[in-house]
Amino acid sequence: MKKIKNLFIALLPAAMMVACKVDPKINTPKPVNNLVEQVPEGWPAPVYRFANNPISEKTFELGRALFYETLLSKDNTVSCGSCHQQFTAFAHADHNLSHGVNDRLGNRNSPGIFNLTWHTSFMHDGGINHIEVQPLAPITNPVEMDEDISNVIAKLQATERYRKLFKESFGTDEVNSQRMFRAMAQFMALMYSNSSKYDLVKKGEAGFTESEARGYELFKINCGTCHTEPLFSDFKFRNNGIRFNPALNDSGRARITNLAEDLYKFKTPSLRNVELTGPYMHDGSITTLEKCVEHYTLPPKNTTNLDPSLEGYPMQLNAGQRTDIVAFLKTLTDKKFINDQRFADPNFN
Repeated sequence: MKKIKNLFIALLPAAMMVACKVDPKINTPKPVNNLVEQVPEGWPAPVYRFANNPISEKTFELGRALFYETLLSKDNTVSCGSCHQQFTAFAHADHNLSHGVNDRLGNRNSPGIFNLTWHTSFMHDGGINHIEVQPLAPITNPVEMDEDISNVIAKLQATERYRKLFKESFGTDEVNSQRMFRAMAQFMALMYSNSSKYDLVKKGEAGFTESEARGYELFKINCGTCHTEPLFSDFKFRNNGIRFNPALNDSGRARITNLAEDLYKFKTPSLRNVELTGPYMHDGSITTLEKCVEHYTLPPKNTTNLDPSLEGYPMQLNAGQRTDIVAFLKTLTDKKFINDQRFADPNFN
């Protein structure tokens, strides 16, 4: 009996070590069902269609894996998902400017990603005109991912996981830029956000509060020219009077066109999910929605090429009216979208 007791005591530390060992991480693939092109009732026809990029679960899975893949960056630490996080509608939480490899700072705020099939251009300056080449810009930008596309392809080709994913999607395991960008485009293009409270109200399935209803009417009068429904942007380029930051020295659309009349003009962002995508403006210089609305009640800080729709400002809005507009803007939050597991990090090993 004593021998058994001594053996038990001898084995106890080992047993405790086994019992206290942390369980290995188990990666469960996220569902990718119900992948279909969407054009909600009352919405305009999208710009990008899937005729040359047929929707399939395997291509979507590949695109999702690439979106969260750090191999796309020079030091293998930064992915698209690093600056586009789902819980913020794929913006960058609490960062006024994007952060790249070696913690380098960009000069622009990371916008949310959703409803991209309706966009006529990409980036704050519209420098990219097609969703299938958009990822090339951050991948090669020296303050973002700072990588060469040929190196990215070589790294992916050397990875068994990606050879398998490319073969399942395209029939062979060859990794090339066209396949890579079409898969990423398919993942991003299927990020539809059209299930907010606003959408439910429009379908007669919910109702605004009194404050939200007042805010909606004020919004249509004061903001609807640029942030047109139902996408809440016309995707045009404007100077909205934000103070010029000499440290960033960002000329906006003029960087692409080299035209003086495009100085300090930036693409009008969609206000869908705007409650989640702060800080705001192309430079992240405004921290809250309340301050965003207040901005339009104050004299513009930069009047060079100031948008004609802003002439006659400041807006005549009292504190209660500004509160009502913010209440309405929060009805554009799509909780279904930000919790949709199809768009979550798949956690591939």
